[in-house]
Amino acid sequence: MNTNCYPKGLESIQTPFYYYNTDLLRTTLACIKSFEEAYDGFSVHYAIKANANPKLLKIIQEYGLGVDCVSGGEIQASIDAGFAPSKIVYAGVGKSDWEIELGLDHGILCFNVESIPELEVINQIASEKGKQANVCLRINPEVGAHTHTNIATGRAEDKFGISMEDMEKVIQLTQSMSNIHFMGLHFHIGSQILEMADFEALCDRINELQDRLEKQQVKLEIINVGGGLGVDYTSPETNTMANFKDYFTTYHNRLQLREGQTLHFELGRAVVAQCGSLITKTLYVKEGNQQKFVIVDAGFTDLIRPALYQAHHKIVNISSTATETDVYDVVGPICESSDVFDTDVTLPTTKRGDLIAILSAGAYGETMASQYNCRPLAKGYTTEDFKN
Repeated sequence: MNTNCYPKGLESIQTPFYYYNTDLLRTTLACIKSFEEAYDGFSVHYAIKANANPKLLKIIQEYGLGVDCVSGGEIQASIDAGFAPSKIVYAGVGKSDWEIELGLDHGILCFNVESIPELEVINQIASEKGKQANVCLRINPEVGAHTHTNIATGRAEDKFGISMEDMEKVIQLTQSMSNIHFMGLHFHIGSQILEMADFEALCDRINELQDRLEKQQVKLEIINVGGGLGVDYTSPETNTMANFKDYFTTYHNRLQLREGQTLHFELGRAVVAQCGSLITKTLYVKEGNQQKFVIVDAGFTDLIRPALYQAHHKIVNISSTATETDVYDVVGPICESSDVFDTDVTLPTTKRGDLIAILSAGAYGETMASQYNCRPLAKGYTTEDFKN
């Protein structure tokens, strides 16, 4: 096993499982905090949908980040992990009554509202409880992002958000509701974005909207730009962190914040993706007529991104001592043709029992896992689990 990257003892654990390098996670969080503290008014929330492993949440909470939630379950998980409700924001196009009640009961920072019907329900429930709900309006900025169509969210035809044409009308509606406190605007244009020009375009659009609102004497306390910052799935061992410098600097230089405004970010993938690997064992090496297959015991039940998004994850054999290489398709055991992690992967000559690591699996691996084929959910282990 390559002990330079992974601790001793992995071979004794039942596969498949997730391994989280919490030393790298802490380094990543320290970097994020350094930019948050460098720029006045910046506030970073962790998008918990990326990974809700309680061990990771505890570490993230220790660094003082807020949380971005998209369900009542995520709100509860955040509170259980020790996050302050006053730093929790709650988004999502389909908030159930019980989820709204949960947010109100805990006094979360704000609801990111995505439609007039939702706003009316929040006002009604808040009225019944004798509470006031803080809200930001999620505005669809019609800014396209250079990313997979399934994770682009800021276009005119997407299901998310309120149209720019309706922005003033909905703001006026909030001001007529006695149990609603309008705080600002929320945006999110997509995920796995690597081109800073996309974030620059969002900044320009927000500047336009702010100018438009100020002419109507509407002032905003909060601007929330969502997340979306991508990571390097091709060379994760070299680029162990996302490009936080250019990301935060882009917003600092391009977005025209007004005095007293706070700028909120919702980073998920960029926080946890690179610290996680899916560790799986080679069951068989099968030779077809033209291709060789490494059949492993992990499947898309453990990491669905390649099947769902045609996403690439670097794959390495971490136990082979072979000096020769071969080319394989790395596939799982699920009874579906789409259960393929990657094709034409060059690996050291691989044999039954070899441990395979699928890298950059810290985001949307464990949290999107399923029990299809009655498969048990894989467990997650951290660096600390191997230090005793």
